[in-house]
Amino acid sequence: MRGKNKYFLNYILWAVDMASIALSFLIATYFRYFNFRDMRDKSLHFYICLVFMLVGTVYTFALDYNRDFVKRTVWKEGTAIFKFHVALILGTIAVAYMVQLAEQFSRLVMLYFTGINMVLMLVVHQVLKGMLKHYWSSGDTAIKLLVVSEKEILMPTIRHLQHRIEMDYSIVGAVCLDEDMTGEVIRGVDVIANRNNLIDVVTGLPLDEVFIHTPNISQTELNKTIEAFGDMGVTVHYCVELPGIAGSTSIGTFGTYSVVSYINGTGRYRALVLKRIMDILGALVGLAITAVVTPFVALAIKIDSPGPVFFSQTRIGRNGRRFQIYKFRSMRQDAEEQKKKLESQNEMEGLMFKMKDDPRVTKVGNFIRKTSIDELPQFLNILKGDMSLVGTRPPTEGEFEKYNQYYRRRISMTPGLTGLWQISGRSDIDDFDDVVKLDLQYIDNWSLGLDIRILIKTVGVVLFGRGAR
Repeated sequence: MRGKNKYFLNYILWAVDMASIALSFLIATYFRYFNFRDMRDKSLHFYICLVFMLVGTVYTFALDYNRDFVKRTVWKEGTAIFKFHVALILGTIAVAYMVQLAEQFSRLVMLYFTGINMVLMLVVHQVLKGMLKHYWSSGDTAIKLLVVSEKEILMPTIRHLQHRIEMDYSIVGAVCLDEDMTGEVIRGVDVIANRNNLIDVVTGLPLDEVFIHTPNISQTELNKTIEAFGDMGVTVHYCVELPGIAGSTSIGTFGTYSVVSYINGTGRYRALVLKRIMDILGALVGLAITAVVTPFVALAIKIDSPGPVFFSQTRIGRNGRRFQIYKFRSMRQDAEEQKKKLESQNEMEGLMFKMKDDPRVTKVGNFIRKTSIDELPQFLNILKGDMSLVGTRPPTEGEFEKYNQYYRRRISMTPGLTGLWQISGRSDIDDFDDVVKLDLQYIDNWSLGLDIRILIKTVGVVLFGRGAR
């Protein structure tokens, strides 16, 4: 388990374990006294429970107790939980004696608690593993991996990775460099490209990471390919042959292969966890506002023009994932058909379409666009994880199909409701390359502080309607 998923899982497990400790302690106390009135000192028991949670927290994070959580069998899970409770009980007893809380505390409560919590944690951990396995095996939530290798070792490489990589990975395709095997299926994995068309195919593929295992092809020969993946913002794991010395080097492992990893993008995973928490809280507030204004906006849209209140369209999310974006409808129903007739009047240089006084926009649509009300339903996309409060602009499928590897890097982070392109006056920008530069500037300099500054500036942009069209 690596990266952002590792941090998410560590905090989820910590929260689950703390809840288990509190519930087990409550049950153990009730079993000892059969009510909560006859306890010798309620505050004493409350303090002991807090000590349990404190010791459990220190053990979890200081010793990285859950580092192999997803790989542990039931037996190993039970062993890990037993060790956890040995440390928990010994640590709590030591603290209790130091602060003189041990004399009045019931030993039976300690005994009951240990048995109950060990069983409860084992059950909860196994249920959580099953839920995580289902979550990561269902589509876009897994880390999408491309395997690049040679004909003779392509099948063993795929087989090895299928058995050894973490459950949050999904192999989405394979490439053979020394022979054209395009169209073949190896262990359920499609061979999607060859050496000649690798970059062209991958540019339009939903992809997060690449694993390269080519012992008979030198890295020098692959430098341009690795650089191309770097330009796209895709992480590359290049397998190196280091028999017998992998453990003594700083080189990492990937499914037990020794690899040099070329990581593009932020490695500040704790900050990304906080960003996601901020997104969820912001989305909940935004959806509450959306619920209040929807009846009024819906009525105005219906009166102004025939058609649905909401508009949805397939957009491209992080690393090529497709999702449905939601907005209040601001255009006529036949807007997509009319766009083809208006292409000659496009005022934007490059892949985007922009037109002043677009005839497809309705009267109400013009108002809700200027005030950014049309984008309120996107808070649902943010809650689902398709988008973030702050990020890059999500391209349409038509735009994405024309991307080169330079343009593709702008989708290496989750797209946002707002971003540098928004506060820079998005409708005043008339060159798509300028949009890309702003997006890459955001990706290269990303921080939580930058997100907060963009959000604050966005409020001013929306209030004064600057740059909206």
